[in-house]
Amino acid sequence: MKYRRLGKSGLEVSLLGLGTNAFGKRADEDTSIRIIHHAIDRGINFIDTANIYAGTESERIIGEALVGKRQHVVLATKAGLPTGTGPHSRGSSRYHLHQELEQSLRRLKTDYIDLYQIHTFDPNTPIEETLRTLDDMVRSGKVRYIGASNYAAWEFMKALGISNNKGFVRYMSSQTSYSLADRTPEQELIPMCLDQGVGLIPYFPLAGGILSGKYLAAEQAPQGSRAETDPSFNRFLNDQTIALGQQVSKLAADRGYTPSALSLAWLMDQPVVSTVIVGATKVQQLEDNLQSLEVQLTPELAQSLQEISEPFRDGKPFALYRLT
Repeated sequence: MKYRRLGKSGLEVSLLGLGTNAFGKRADEDTSIRIIHHAIDRGINFIDTANIYAGTESERIIGEALVGKRQHVVLATKAGLPTGTGPHSRGSSRYHLHQELEQSLRRLKTDYIDLYQIHTFDPNTPIEETLRTLDDMVRSGKVRYIGASNYAAWEFMKALGISNNKGFVRYMSSQTSYSLADRTPEQELIPMCLDQGVGLIPYFPLAGGILSGKYLAAEQAPQGSRAETDPSFNRFLNDQTIALGQQVSKLAADRGYTPSALSLAWLMDQPVVSTVIVGATKVQQLEDNLQSLEVQLTPELAQSLQEISEPFRDGKPFALYRLT
């Protein structure tokens, strides 16, 4: 396994991380635990979850899986997206964050979180309140590093400026949709991260499976695919994204790689990326994704990937989760 520092912090994370959105939903508890244990055995130390994944089941399952193994992983979770309909059931207020941190700690069976992330920008809470709360959490020992997800570049930079001015702990990572099918972070977010020493953590690195090449037409969802199990995913399927998946598949096949491994290797080649989180619903899927670490991304191949994905640099992000 290869490791990188999370931004300019001293925290080292595996270049391939484990995303756990499917645990307790598309992968049952026993399967999820086997995947986690296999990931650890193969050197993956970064496990990413959130308080809302599978209605809290993801965190609970991870807690069970890490009994006796907690010291081997960098555990990341999030809070901020809605957990219910009450007045304090969303956002990044001091009230909500303390409430959610305590519940996450209980479910994860740990007394600290390595990376605590705000799941999305909260327009209704003063950002100083959020940052002071996170600073208090780090000082208490319950949180070691902090990050943010789904922030626009200006929101993230505003947070860094306030932290610098007030002496608060700074965000060390930004989690965002980033892939060959979504290069919109290159416009503003990635230049900001490079300038400020912030590590990027891409989610949807395979565009929900589109970059695996398994989708041949928008109306033909493969059995067991995300488009079949989650009908809302079909909004991402169109002629342009499917064509990109097929182009990546051809480049990969010509060189003896899988399209998934090649797509992940392209992300890993980006200097701003600290770790690429990839989900799995079975052990073999995780093992297949580990092949990305063996891909030899030549300048010629990298240029070809840049060219076929250039249309995805502008326009709307592939995915973005925001509070309204």
